[in-house]
Amino acid sequence: MTIKTTPSNFAFNIIALIAVIFALYILKPLIMPLLLAAIFGIMIFPVQSFFEKKWRCNRLFATIFSIIIMFGLTILLVYLIITQLRNFMDNGNEYISKITEVYTSIIGNVEKSLDVSDRNSLLEQDIGFSELLKGNFDKISTFIFESGSLFSDVVLIPIYLFFFLYYRRFLRNFAYRLFSKKSKSYINLVIKEVYHIQQNYLAGLLKVMVIVGVLNTVGLLLLGIENAVFFGFFAALLLVIPYIGVVIGALLPALVALVTKDSYWYVFGVLALFSFIQFIEGNFITPKVTGGKVSVNSFIVIFSLIAFAMLWGVAGMVVAIPITATIKILCDHSEQYKAFGFLIGEPENKFLRSTARSRLKKWKSIRKKR
Repeated sequence: MTIKTTPSNFAFNIIALIAVIFALYILKPLIMPLLLAAIFGIMIFPVQSFFEKKWRCNRLFATIFSIIIMFGLTILLVYLIITQLRNFMDNGNEYISKITEVYTSIIGNVEKSLDVSDRNSLLEQDIGFSELLKGNFDKISTFIFESGSLFSDVVLIPIYLFFFLYYRRFLRNFAYRLFSKKSKSYINLVIKEVYHIQQNYLAGLLKVMVIVGVLNTVGLLLLGIENAVFFGFFAALLLVIPYIGVVIGALLPALVALVTKDSYWYVFGVLALFSFIQFIEGNFITPKVTGGKVSVNSFIVIFSLIAFAMLWGVAGMVVAIPITATIKILCDHSEQYKAFGFLIGEPENKFLRSTARSRLKKWKSIRKKR
């Protein structure tokens, strides 16, 4: 049976999509804690399952113990990061003066090579470079510390997390009733796939962070950069934001190298180090660790990062990949939206091969027949 799409239906779908996006934007304070609680729930469910099955704990106590362990480790990690970043920001004036010095040196050399007159020189014009840097440096520090708002809902997230874990069978039965036309085995299959793909993504991401953190730290130690352990693992932690996190993570040690070292080659060395490790991580470490279980292609990853960043800011970039992977599974199990599941997934090799080789083989076979 073919479903015909009339202009009125198409217009209605577009309006409905815009309405949903607008609602998601407005309801960010309500939705974001729910999404983060769901992600945390998947992360700590193995711990709760261990308490329930191995130690024979009551579900209520197993849930409470799991949440206490999870948030104890999270609070400790956030405290260490904020403490180190505050120490970094306390030296802001020193960084600004060094960047101003570098700017003056570079502009002076460029203008000298181009034979620019003193009257037209940028160095003779009061463009307030230091003030501009100081204002933007303050904005950067504010942005970094406000990014911690992902964990600012210290009341809502634990509450949602508790009920997700404690009411999990109740919520599963709600899904049975909501999709009563589907069999329980079908719904269980979808839930299981969503859970496993999220768990594989989170577990694989954690392993990749540890490996990349060690590589970053070793490289920074060899270059003699201060606080190498912190900067190495902080950059690895930012891998939670694909493609963009590594850039942010590389800029901080590069800035430290600029201030503390007497040669610009150290800055180049830091940037080259992070670029090389990013190449190794993207092409070898992540595919080997995750095994391609989160099958979302690179184009959709970049698109979803931009879309969710526009929708929910930094927090949206963190949840972009888990949400996109879930949408792919739901599309794969829907006849109407299977094409979108195909679009989100990794393309098969046959769609990436050049047609020139296949045409050459056909031409050779035709010549042999002659």
